[in-house]
Amino acid sequence: MTPDYHVHTPHPFLIEFTEGVGIRFYGLAYVLGFVIGTGLLWIYWRRGRSPFHPAAQADLVLALMVGTIVGGRLGYFLFYAPATLIHEPLQIFRFWDGGMASHGGFVGVFLGLWWTAHKHKVPLVTAGDVVVTLAPAGLMLGRLANYINGELWGRVIENHVAWAVIFPTSGSRLPRHPSQLYEAALEGLLPLLYTQWRIWRTPVIVQRPGRLAGEFLLGYAAARVFCEHFREHDLGVPPFLGLNRGAWLSLGLVVAGVWLIATSAARGRAAAAKAYEKESHP
Repeated sequence: MTPDYHVHTPHPFLIEFTEGVGIRFYGLAYVLGFVIGTGLLWIYWRRGRSPFHPAAQADLVLALMVGTIVGGRLGYFLFYAPATLIHEPLQIFRFWDGGMASHGGFVGVFLGLWWTAHKHKVPLVTAGDVVVTLAPAGLMLGRLANYINGELWGRVIENHVAWAVIFPTSGSRLPRHPSQLYEAALEGLLPLLYTQWRIWRTPVIVQRPGRLAGEFLLGYAAARVFCEHFREHDLGVPPFLGLNRGAWLSLGLVVAGVWLIATSAARGRAAAAKAYEKESHP
């Protein structure tokens, strides 16, 4: 007997004022992500978990917002639609048509983080450790918005499973993996819980600067590669050597994560030696 699958009806607007104009869930996901990040930064500073004082927090949040939006938008066209960028460059300003790439957002966030850390004389790796505890909330909300919008659906499920979903926007009535929900859980919720545990319950940021950032990058990359197995190929592009474009782009995060973890112990020893010397020769 064929299961009665859920048929997902996209509803991108929380409130639609006129046709095509209103408060979109995707935009709301970004706003809530930054609101949560701003609140966490304030709590961190008050509890001695972050070197970013209120003025630096304002700069950091602004830099992260610009980096996420500009980097994500440029990354989408560079990684997934380069022909459009060449022949119709003004399309990049049509935000209402969608099109953001998380890997491009990572690059934009790094540049914004580098600028803020340099301006306020905060070690870049320490700043990175703080920021990776903020990012998962936005990643989770963004994937939930993808699901609500009925976009970035998963591959067709050949075996009957209860949680399969039919996405009419895919052009078929076949049951598919709700891959957006897989990504929300594994790329967002799980890293959020893990990084919060690390920053509050362990001395990792002080003793091994950069390690938490490395752990996040490795964890995100692993989750992304796993989830891409259930996701429909990006823009119809077939995989190469068994990996699609999103998975290949994640390999760069693996390299960065391994390097940060491998070098974190040496940075911790150097920081401890510097602190000892400062105490011995005030």
